[in-house]
Amino acid sequence: MSERPREESPEPATALADGPPSDDEGADEGREALSDPAPDVAVDEDASDAPPSSEDPPASEDTDEAEEDEEETSDAIRMTVFGLTDVGQIREHNEDNLILADLSSRTSWRDGAGKRDVELDEGGLLLVVCDGMGGAAAGEVASQLATDIIFERMLARSGHGSRDKLALDIVQALEIAGTRILEESTNNRACRGMGTTATVAALVDDYLLLGQVGDSRAYILRGEQLVQVTRDQSLVNQLIEAGQLTEEEAENFEHSNIILQALGTAEAVQVDLTFARLRQGDVLMMCSDGLSGMIRNNEIRDTLVHVDDVEEACRVLVDDANQAGGHDNITIICAQFDGEGLRPPHDPDEDDPELRYTKYKLPPGMDSGATLRTGALFDEDTYDDTPSIEITGEFEIDPETNWEDLLDPPLIPKDQGPIPNVVIWVAVFVLAFALYYFLFY
Repeated sequence: MSERPREESPEPATALADGPPSDDEGADEGREALSDPAPDVAVDEDASDAPPSSEDPPASEDTDEAEEDEEETSDAIRMTVFGLTDVGQIREHNEDNLILADLSSRTSWRDGAGKRDVELDEGGLLLVVCDGMGGAAAGEVASQLATDIIFERMLARSGHGSRDKLALDIVQALEIAGTRILEESTNNRACRGMGTTATVAALVDDYLLLGQVGDSRAYILRGEQLVQVTRDQSLVNQLIEAGQLTEEEAENFEHSNIILQALGTAEAVQVDLTFARLRQGDVLMMCSDGLSGMIRNNEIRDTLVHVDDVEEACRVLVDDANQAGGHDNITIICAQFDGEGLRPPHDPDEDDPELRYTKYKLPPGMDSGATLRTGALFDEDTYDDTPSIEITGEFEIDPETNWEDLLDPPLIPKDQGPIPNVVIWVAVFVLAFALYYFLFY
């Protein structure tokens, strides 16, 4: 992964919702964009498109579009979903995992199960992509555990009732998965050091909720506008956000395979909880870095724009990643949304400023002991929207920089590399030669 090309503009726009996007909402409250816009997206930093708050009376709006945004509808939301995972061109086995689940019918499916048409019911829809690490088979164990535990937890909480409850369930499912993986890693010597990224998407209405740990990604295509709606928790992205690394330098950055947290590598995880309100025709694409690290954003956008079928789009993107080198396992989920329960499509000739990376704000009192750090759990007056994983100290990029001394979180190399295997084979060869010499000479 350290050799993979980096995207030209990987950082999405950032916004913080001033009120919790609750199901009992009545009014739109403003929010302000807090960072640079996503690739090829012009973001209105003064846009007032935050989800309505349940604590405020309806605000008066002059436009028909604002009135439309305030409407709560019980009409159907339909999805066509497909997931695919591939070992790539270099790795011997696949450490990625995915799961797609209709929580209402209590059914789930994985790679190779075919395209599914699903109508959203009260249980909701769950999509998960995990990228395991740890060498040998341990990464595969971690990602499998994560998908299984997240599904089981979300299924046990099925009938979420509100998106606030769904958001909290996502966070708790990720925390429980992290704890269980760490326990297995501690108790099973063969699994020492294993971990996994996890990107979780779920919905019970027209708000898509996303929970993020690591550097797997979620994008939304709206018309011809592609926006990354998650933020990479990686060293290279952290340095870019801090202004210590340029996009050009990032492409050849030797530590591009370092992520700053993963499930199973520490007792607590910091879940990045975000959301996006869907429209008819939106396409969600989730992937591991085996895809996003090999294909630039504009190539992903072109494929999703010109390939209407979600299964075909997944296969084309996996083929493209393999043709670009296939340095890592490749996993992708595509979901296309439609139905009267969603707002009409945005003007195809204009980018939608509402579509951007936006933190989800839980109502006060919904923490329940969670250890995550999101805007939801901080006072609005004192909340600092700096990245969840922070660099400590001020420094300049230097080839001799010791990153372990500069970073508070542990560094987690996703690619264990070939050196351990080489050492093992050399040791076996030396031992065999010594035994042969002892026996016959």
